[in-house]
This record gives sequence, structure tokens and C-alpha cells, in this order.
Amino acid sequence: MILPEAGELLRIFVGESDKHEGKPLYEWLLLEARAQGLAGATVMRAIAGFGAHSRLHTAKILRLSEDLPIVIEIVDTPEKIEAFLPTIDAAVTEGLATVEQVRIRMYRSGRAS
Repeated sequence: MILPEAGELLRIFVGESDKHEGKPLYEWLLLEARAQGLAGATVMRAIAGFGAHSRLHTAKILRLSEDLPIVIEIVDTPEKIEAFLPTIDAAVTEGLATVEQVRIRMYRSGRAS
């Protein structure tokens, strides 16, 4: 797959304990992005954060350490990101999604075409 230089970064913030269709929400979103043919996605687990409720989630507090912030990042064309947004709207009941313009410098698989 070749990506143009002008792309978009979709960043989704959810909680580690959030679920959708019986799966962790971050995993469901990752698999759905793959099924919809997006270029790639990365899931990152944060060590601390807070959201709309201002409740602190941190690895330092044992009680909350199972609900750490999760960030899913997806870079693709503006059209593919826009087409994926309804999927997020339907699945994310609590969280944040942002979209920003990015300049794609390279996208390589390491395999000869």
C-alpha cells in the first residue's frame, strides 16, 4: 500500500477496562481498523491520566491500575479516517477522539513489492 504525503492521524483515548461486544474496546477497535483496511494502528498503554470525570488513573494506585488510559493511533488518508469515524461513534461510549493533519514521510513494510 502506498500512502500520499498528506494524511490524517486519528487518536482515540479510552480506558483499559472499557469493553465492546465482550472484548476490550481497544482490541475491538484495532481489529475493526484492520478489517476496514486502514494502513495501520498502534495501541499504547499510559502510566497515568485523567479524563472527563477528572478521576486520576495511575499505575501507582493498585485499585485503579487495571483501568489505565489507552491510546489508539491510526494514520491513513483523510477519506479512510473519515469513513472509520462512524465505527468509533458507535463503539466508544466514554472517551475522546481527535483527528489532525500529518505529513507522511514514509510507510514501508520491509518486503519487496
